[in-house]
Amino acid sequence: MNTFSGYLISFFIKKRIQDLELTLKYPIDIQHRLLKQLLFFSRNTEFGTKYKFHDIQKYQQFYNRIPLCKYRDIHPIIKRIRQGEKNILWPGKVKWFAKSSGTTHTKSKYIPVTYLAMKEGHYKAGQDMLSIYLHNHPKTKIFFGKALRLGGSHKLHKNYNTFYGDLSSILIKNLPLWAEYISIPKKNIALISEWEEKLKILIKETMNQDVRIMLGVCSWLLIFLNQLLNFTNKKTINEIWPNIEVIFHGGVNFDPYRKQYNDIFYQHTPPHYYNVYSASEGFFAVQDKKDSKDLLLLLNHGIFYEFISMDDFYHSSPKIIPLDEVELNKTYVLVISTNAGLWRYIVEDTIKFTNLTPYRIYISGRTNHFINSFGEELIMDNAEKALNQTCIKTDSIINEYTAGPIYINKQHTGAHEWIIEFKKPPKNVFNFRDILDQELKDLNSDYEIKRYKNLVLQPPIVYIARHGLFYDWLKMNKKLGGQNKIPRLSNNRKYLDDLLKIN
Repeated sequence: MNTFSGYLISFFIKKRIQDLELTLKYPIDIQHRLLKQLLFFSRNTEFGTKYKFHDIQKYQQFYNRIPLCKYRDIHPIIKRIRQGEKNILWPGKVKWFAKSSGTTHTKSKYIPVTYLAMKEGHYKAGQDMLSIYLHNHPKTKIFFGKALRLGGSHKLHKNYNTFYGDLSSILIKNLPLWAEYISIPKKNIALISEWEEKLKILIKETMNQDVRIMLGVCSWLLIFLNQLLNFTNKKTINEIWPNIEVIFHGGVNFDPYRKQYNDIFYQHTPPHYYNVYSASEGFFAVQDKKDSKDLLLLLNHGIFYEFISMDDFYHSSPKIIPLDEVELNKTYVLVISTNAGLWRYIVEDTIKFTNLTPYRIYISGRTNHFINSFGEELIMDNAEKALNQTCIKTDSIINEYTAGPIYINKQHTGAHEWIIEFKKPPKNVFNFRDILDQELKDLNSDYEIKRYKNLVLQPPIVYIARHGLFYDWLKMNKKLGGQNKIPRLSNNRKYLDDLLKIN
């Protein structure tokens, strides 16, 4: 990197940090200005005409006039847009659609991704991500090497000349030249559809490169890194890439994988881990502090935020609040209006605010990932924390897991069944079960009440899965790679029964 390049990077960092600081100083003003811009741009669309965007002047008018929606509500509209109709939810024609693939639902979602959403949302947030890292680590040398990206695949919807695929593949396909210059592998490899074929080529293409940055979903990155070690017959990643410095990850909770990441870097200090909150619907937040689990909510990236308390979410008319009314440590469901034409769209993730000046959050779960078959209200936040503590106390390491209910019948009361694939199993599975049970009781009073004297819930059942069970299950469902995730909790036995059949 020459002096001129260094000057450009310094200028770039300073500008992005200044923009972020301005947003942090006037968060509510910037959010309301953004809402007015979104309404103005879309005033002549079919949706904007229907709801009279042209005369909405205040948030309360927007609140009263525009209905909440889930994907099923706008699916017919999305279908029309995919067929080439213009000016429906957003001006012009939408060419790209992110195929939602969080878990193995039978019906896919096709989330519109406009060029403006890419430019002002995902790419701008990516610039902020790098700027924050460079600001926190001024002696970094990441630009002397390459950035390894692990993305998904894309397909052409041939009938109407629109594209769909994993969000990562859409972003790779449209990546700016400056980002493409430092990224590996090349686009034609990064966009290979078949995961296992891509993995083999990816290893050969990257093993001799000077990789300093990695980006991707941490669970799939870990699979790639372990296969890289096996192929090269090395013990640590540092032997292959001695200058590796940072891993930008998102998609799933990193904590269950942290020990495994540290192990494959064990002869050296592990790289910095920076979390991001990016979804098909938008880029919401980035980690802005070293060694922090909090994420800075991005407020000037094409997304206007509203929130529903989880306490109200299942009511027929839930209360929706803007950013300036949120409270600390309360679970909220995200509601977004975006520059891709999503209007008051309910995102299935749940978050909690850990700080209000500036607004920092962490992801606590998903609205459809819970177990409440007996009134125990077990959510992912409880499960992740309980499993982490149980692993520490039993010196075990988890690869993947899922859990669901065992229903009450004439012979016995209910229970929770956990299918867990271990990297390092506990010495005594019954001890693991008892500690997990107690950790869940300590975290969740509803669970503790239902466990009282086994009147409603029996002790949990922990089923140790064979190695590779979850990988094989994802492969059977054609969900390898990309942003696909294991469903952690379910209020029915569909995932449990499917997994047990192939174990």
